[in-house]
Amino acid sequence: MQHYIFYNDRLLLKKESGNRCHVPVEEELPQELDMGRYPSQKVMLPDGNAVRAVAIDHPIEENETWIMPGLRASFDYLPHREYKAGGKAYQILYWDKHSRFCPVCGTATEQKTLIMKRCPSCGYEIYPPISTAIIVLVRKGEDEVLLVHARNFRGTFYGLVAGFLEPGETLEQCVEREVREETGLSIRNITYFDSQPWPYPSGLMVGFFADYADGTIKLQDDELSAGAFYHRDHLPELPQKLSIARRLIDRWLANKSQRP
Repeated sequence: MQHYIFYNDRLLLKKESGNRCHVPVEEELPQELDMGRYPSQKVMLPDGNAVRAVAIDHPIEENETWIMPGLRASFDYLPHREYKAGGKAYQILYWDKHSRFCPVCGTATEQKTLIMKRCPSCGYEIYPPISTAIIVLVRKGEDEVLLVHARNFRGTFYGLVAGFLEPGETLEQCVEREVREETGLSIRNITYFDSQPWPYPSGLMVGFFADYADGTIKLQDDELSAGAFYHRDHLPELPQKLSIARRLIDRWLANKSQRP
């Protein structure tokens, strides 16, 4: 069974040839890592296989055998299946750390299933939280797309308008509100594209296409540092391939008349 060993958000990987790595099985773990010190969580994957997730209290020294990149950076080293499994493993560890006491009465919780804890005092049940957010590619005609630079972006790339779902909203209402709040624009023809788990630490990104309807760009200053419509032939730096934002942009680029 593979062991996903995390120090904070850094994941222990064993080097292979070239730039590739893999998540180690138990027999491959460094000898200096005393696994008996750390509790583990069994994590079931969508394909029916299981892995172990472990949070350790110190980093493993990187050398010719081991590296510990951040979870996002592990995308560049791992097979896609192992990268996705790492995301779920990290989410489970995050939930375990933040659910050790009942939020109702403060009693220590007891784990009853792989994804459920219960308070032995008041019976309150705790499951891994999923924070739902939308992300939307706004088209203007066939050749222009709305791209923005959010103040929380780690880098100089431009991405898409995104934001968290609020209580009482549909996903489509959230798309309209986020575009209006962040850019001052009105949109139409909102259509679903795809969704993506976003384990940083516990999100689900739901992607949409939409068309520009009306308005002049007026950026929400505390959220965005830049934003404009860009022609497909003159795009700024784009998000990495790991994100649904990039998949939305690539789909739009692939077909001028894209209408999902």
